[in-house]
Amino acid sequence: MSAPVLHGYWRSTASYRVRIALGLKGVDYAQVIHDLRIGGQRDPAYLALAPQGLVPALEADGLVLTQSPAILEWIEERWPAPVLLPADAEGRAVVRAMAALIGCDVHPLNNLRLLAVLRNEFGASQAQVDAWIARWIGDGFVALEPQVARHGDGFAYGEAPTLADCYLVPQLYSAERFGVDLTPYPALLAAGEAMRAIPEVAAAHPSRQPDAD
Repeated sequence: MSAPVLHGYWRSTASYRVRIALGLKGVDYAQVIHDLRIGGQRDPAYLALAPQGLVPALEADGLVLTQSPAILEWIEERWPAPVLLPADAEGRAVVRAMAALIGCDVHPLNNLRLLAVLRNEFGASQAQVDAWIARWIGDGFVALEPQVARHGDGFAYGEAPTLADCYLVPQLYSAERFGVDLTPYPALLAAGEAMRAIPEVAAAHPSRQPDAD
């Protein structure tokens, strides 16, 4: 198998999730950059691969995979070690629920295309946009904090990284970027710090990507 090709953007938290998972699995991959600020994701050549015009997309094994939850599950099956899902059905359900809380209920309300609509079509000021971001991250983290406090033991779930951490670290980055107060969430912060101490996770940080400002 040739190295997978990840289509992404340095500040895309969905792309960040995939970089973390590939790094934890020790998978070598190439990157193709699409600058979302100038509409790079709408380039006809990229739309031919990913008709929705969103990142990430992953080219691998003759396939083009889109949507980070599906990509992450495929990575987990394609490279089983180290595992990013618990061995038991109950644990897997908890981890997937944690991931979905971020991936379904927080991230979509704070991504670049929605924020552009708030600014350009509804006339929201930057202060209003920042308040919007803080509200939805806060609502999600209020719900996630007790789950991590209950199930985590150094990481979001248990003693080792899981898919839940792949979602959590980029959302913490987004929260920090927009100045969200994270002091009410000690369990989330502890899990995030444990992840960031892993060299492969640190290498996935937006600031270390080839297209970073």
